[in-house]
Amino acid sequence: MNPRVRASTELGLIPYVTLRQGEESAPDNLTILMGPGRRPRLHYRDAPGDRDVRGVLWARCSQNRRDACSMPTGTPVWRLMHPARQRETMRAMLCQVCVQSARTPAGWIFLAGPDDYEPDETTAITAQPPVCVRHVRAAARLCPHLDGRPMVFLVQSAPLHGVHGTLYGYGQGGVHVIAQPDFPLPYGHHNLPTFLASQLVGRLRSFRPVDLDELLHHLQQAV
Repeated sequence: MNPRVRASTELGLIPYVTLRQGEESAPDNLTILMGPGRRPRLHYRDAPGDRDVRGVLWARCSQNRRDACSMPTGTPVWRLMHPARQRETMRAMLCQVCVQSARTPAGWIFLAGPDDYEPDETTAITAQPPVCVRHVRAAARLCPHLDGRPMVFLVQSAPLHGVHGTLYGYGQGGVHVIAQPDFPLPYGHHNLPTFLASQLVGRLRSFRPVDLDELLHHLQQAV
């Protein structure tokens, strides 16, 4: 058994991505400088890094110590995900519970709230990382947003779409928040240079809604 899987089972299946008490956002340390083309760009004052491969600046958040199985420690803050751990699992398509590959012989499993999407939608965007077969039931039970009635998607492709976060601007008082949109900004959006990302968003393609029990039975039969 993989040690991270064992750890999550013994510790009550707290998902890897879940924020823990004691993990705090970094102090406000932002500035806006002129970037290429004389366009304003958000920066940290103390370091040039913290950007993803698309050049978007990411929110900093402390991380608690890890246990012997490399899982985060501390009391979970349900409903919130740690920015770095959410980004890690979403980018690499790892299980949000155990950080192992979430790929199955039939594709990737994604969960959504019961009212997040219409059944006939052909594309969907999500900030929820996938789940592996071993932990799909636990993830459905533990996540408050799913309300115990998740929509289950079997997905063949989930390219990166954009980011959730906060838009900043510059005024008389210095750098300040302009907006925290409810929707993600897609990569390429003109506001991204002054945007601080906190969640990575994928676009689900080639997917279909499935019944969880039927899916798990099918995958067990395929092994």
